[in-house]
Amino acid sequence: MVFGKKRKTPVRGLEGVVAAETSLSFVDGQNGKLYYCGYDIDELAEKVCYEEVVHLLWFGELPDQEQLDDFRSELIAEMRLPNQVDELIRRSPPNANPMVVLRTALSALGMYDPDGGKNSEAANLRKAKRVLAQVATIVTSLYRIRTGRPIVSADKSMSFAANFLYMLNGRTPKKIERSVLDTVLMLHADHGLAASTFAARATVSTLAGVHSAICAALASLKGPLHGGANTKVMEMLEQIGGAERVKAYIDGMLASGERIMGFGHRMYKTEDPRSHHLRKYSEKLCRHAGLEHLFEISQQIEERVRKLKGIYPNVDFYSATVQAALGIPKEYFTCIFSLARTAGWIAHIMEQFRDNRLIRPTSNYIGGFDKKFVPLKKRQ
Repeated sequence: MVFGKKRKTPVRGLEGVVAAETSLSFVDGQNGKLYYCGYDIDELAEKVCYEEVVHLLWFGELPDQEQLDDFRSELIAEMRLPNQVDELIRRSPPNANPMVVLRTALSALGMYDPDGGKNSEAANLRKAKRVLAQVATIVTSLYRIRTGRPIVSADKSMSFAANFLYMLNGRTPKKIERSVLDTVLMLHADHGLAASTFAARATVSTLAGVHSAICAALASLKGPLHGGANTKVMEMLEQIGGAERVKAYIDGMLASGERIMGFGHRMYKTEDPRSHHLRKYSEKLCRHAGLEHLFEISQQIEERVRKLKGIYPNVDFYSATVQAALGIPKEYFTCIFSLARTAGWIAHIMEQFRDNRLIRPTSNYIGGFDKKFVPLKKRQ
C-alpha cells in the first residue's frame, strides 16, 4: 500500500543535499579550499586573531582596530559564570566527560541569562557574546577544579586566546602559544553544514533559542565521528609509542579493517586545507615542548596511510599534537573544538533567525500497514 506522492530514494547521511543558503563558509572539496565570508583561510591563517574571525562570521566583515578593541573588551568582560553554574561544575562527577559537563553547564546558563526567552536580533547578539566567552570559562574552570587548582579570572589586557591559556594554565602564555591557539581556533571556527552546525540550525528553526541550539550542537560534536576524532588520534599516538612501531601498527589496523582516525573527509577530495597549517605548527610546537616523538610518529603515520590508502590527514590529525604541545590534556581536545566552532554555530543561528523556516524533512515509511490489534492477554 502506498499513500501520497511517488516514493523518493533516501539520501544516506544527507550527502549532497542542499539544506540552506549561507554566506558564512564554503567548503571547496574538489580544490581543497575553505572560505570564510569570501576569504580563503590561507589568507587569514597566522594573520588574524580569533576575535577578528568571530567578527567576520557574525558581522560579515573584518574589524578595524577600534572595532576589534571594543569587540574584544566585550567578550573578555563576559568571561565569568554565575555562582550557581560554578557550583554545578564543582559538583560534576570527577569521571564525567568534559564535553558532557560543558553541555550541561551551558544549558544551565540559559536559566540565568538576562536575555533568556528573548529572540530579537539585539538580544541574540548579547547572548552570543556571553555564550562564546562562557564556553571558554567553563572549560578552563573545569580543568582547574579537577586538577585541584584555583580558578583564574580573565585578564582584560589579554586577547581571547591568550586569556584561555592563562585561565587554563595559570601563567601568561608565550607568544608562540598565543599565536598557535589563535590559528587553531580560526581554522575550526566554521565548516559549512557539518553535523553539529546542522543540529544547531534545526534546533533554532523551532525558535528554541541560542542556548538550546548550542547545546544541540555540543551533543553532536561530542561524537568520535565529528569533534571527538582528535582525542582518538592522540590515543592512537600513545598506543604506538615510537616511530619504529608505526608500520606494524598501521598495517595491522588496515588488515583488520579498522578506521584510522584523523584521515579522510567526506567533503575533501584532496588535502584538507586546514591540515597543512596544523602540520607546520605541530612540528614547531612539539620541538618547543620536547614532544618531538609525537610529531615523528604522526609523520610516519601520514606517510604510511598515504602510501597504502592514498588518503590525506584531516583537521583532527595534527590538531591533536598541537593541543598536546600547548599543554591541553586529550580529554579536553573536543572542548577546544567546541570553543572554536561556537563562533560558527552562533553565526549560523543568527543567519537562520533572519530567514527562518522550520526544518522538517520527510522520510520513506517502511513500517507496514493494517496490522490487527491483539489484546494483551492473547499475545504470545
